[in-house]
Amino acid sequence: MQNSRIVLITGATSGLGQAVAGALAERGMHVLLHGRDHERAADVADRIRASGGRVQTYLADLSSLRETCDLAERVSAEHSVLHLLINNAGIGPGRPPYRKRILSADGHEQRFAVNYLAPVLLARKLVPALKTSAPARIVNVASAGQAPIDFADLRMDHHYTGIRAYYRSKFALVAFTFDFAEQLADTAVTVNCLHPASLMNTRMVRQAWIPPLSSLSTGVKAVMHLAVGPTGAAVTGRYFKGCRDAKAHPAAYDPAVQSTLRAVTDAILQPFLSSKSPQ
Repeated sequence: MQNSRIVLITGATSGLGQAVAGALAERGMHVLLHGRDHERAADVADRIRASGGRVQTYLADLSSLRETCDLAERVSAEHSVLHLLINNAGIGPGRPPYRKRILSADGHEQRFAVNYLAPVLLARKLVPALKTSAPARIVNVASAGQAPIDFADLRMDHHYTGIRAYYRSKFALVAFTFDFAEQLADTAVTVNCLHPASLMNTRMVRQAWIPPLSSLSTGVKAVMHLAVGPTGAAVTGRYFKGCRDAKAHPAAYDPAVQSTLRAVTDAILQPFLSSKSPQ
């Protein structure tokens, strides 16, 4: 990618997102850095600027569809082009025994809201800017942990665990990636997803009381592989483990599952989508 290109990365005030934001800034990209906390976002932005990078901060709580929508609209209003969207923000399984279910302000299971609904809403709202600047890319940070959704119990009122909720949200993100890539097949916007690394040394992993297995740099390398490497421009609708093309959960490829997920998601997001958004 050329210098002066613009990237929006969510969840960029800590862990993998912060490290990737710094790596992209080092490559000369104009980083639109998303976070929830003003002080943390300002601190990361100051460090990027101190290293000669260009950065703007955007605050939003991605568990709120209204705030997510507002984020997309602010970015669109200030930047008519967007070359790269990295949906990185996410909520892990939580602390053992993983029984604490939280609903978002909109009434959705929180992991489904942050890990799935927010990335979908951002991607769909930002498609016009991505198309304008094409060739462009969407990179969705998913997980190897994937479990099919019970469409009759999206809020997980029954048999809830944080791990199951996390796996379902990441499954949905992967299935969306495949489906959205098909919708954008006649454009120069690629859509791919990845499991960056297993149990990286991040706050999410430490919060789950699980010993880290991978370094943060391993995950950064994997995200950069799709974000700025030739592979991310050459393929679309793919799932990667690290830097390797891999197979996701078989059900994520099922057109019937994708269609049902799309219909359910459309019903939730429609109030926040403009007529210009792809249907």
